[in-house]
Amino acid sequence: MTILRIDPTSAELSETESFRRAADTIVAGDLVAVPTETVYGLAADATNPLACAKIYAAKGRPSFNPLISHLADTEAARFHGVFDRRAEALAEAFWPGPLTLVLPRRAGSPICDLVTAGLDSVALRVPDSPVMQTLSQVTGRPLAAPSANRSGRISPTTAAAVEEDLGYAVPVILDTGPTRVGVESTIIALIDNEARLLRPGGIARKDAERVLGAPLAGPTGSQGDAPAAPGMLLSHYAPRAKVRLNAESVAPGEAYLGFGPTPASIAEIAATSLNLSETADLAEAAAHLFSHLRALDAGGAPSIAVAPIPNTGLGEAINDRLTRAAADRTGLGARGN
Repeated sequence: MTILRIDPTSAELSETESFRRAADTIVAGDLVAVPTETVYGLAADATNPLACAKIYAAKGRPSFNPLISHLADTEAARFHGVFDRRAEALAEAFWPGPLTLVLPRRAGSPICDLVTAGLDSVALRVPDSPVMQTLSQVTGRPLAAPSANRSGRISPTTAAAVEEDLGYAVPVILDTGPTRVGVESTIIALIDNEARLLRPGGIARKDAERVLGAPLAGPTGSQGDAPAAPGMLLSHYAPRAKVRLNAESVAPGEAYLGFGPTPASIAEIAATSLNLSETADLAEAAAHLFSHLRALDAGGAPSIAVAPIPNTGLGEAINDRLTRAAADRTGLGARGN
């Protein structure tokens, strides 16, 4: 495993030795951890089933959970998915950026069935990340890239977090520093007459609804069904410690994840504490969410008490991740993994 520091603003990005090594690794059918604006992704050639199988193996990911394919631009994405007027409007408004569109899979798309989990739909994104965009463009491949962590664990927002979770399984990690958005992309499905929000994320629901001119429906299917998109498993983003939501107090020995000013009574009792945003800024909280959860979990506390977070804007995505982190993990193995 090699960590390669790379400058994403370089005008000669595609010609740097580090970038060329990453591109060659992808073409050879191996894995590269790549930063996006949301989190670090574990990238492989989405047209190569053997390469994508390495993603599932490295993450310990259920094979029925589909992967997002990342493209250099909207024109490249149209080769793989069928865009209607709604998809075109959302792509124009939010690409490049933290939005994934689940669309009918276009006939002739070489994205392999392992990536789509056998579905007739495909999840596509054009990230606001020059490294990922250029890597897809230079290799000529769509890049399947879920978050670069063990399945169900906390998503990585730094190269060091990738190394901690998956260093043994990733030949190359590209390091551009901490990611900017900090939570994964919003996923919207456009495969029937209703636009459906499958996963809240870096694009707020209200902003997508404004572009669509209509409210977003929720996902269909029960919790036991195979998920229609990444990140929809009930227990997900889970630290080893138990997670207790909407906490107004802490018990002795508990860690505390705050939002807004931390009450003195909590600061005195908590075994350790971190604050997502002392000024109650949801964008700052989203950027800190996974790194703070990871840091508190590393402290060894048996549980993490989480302050209430408003369920508006990016708060919806934050609460979605926290709800999955707090889900009952009975039967999932020791301490949830």
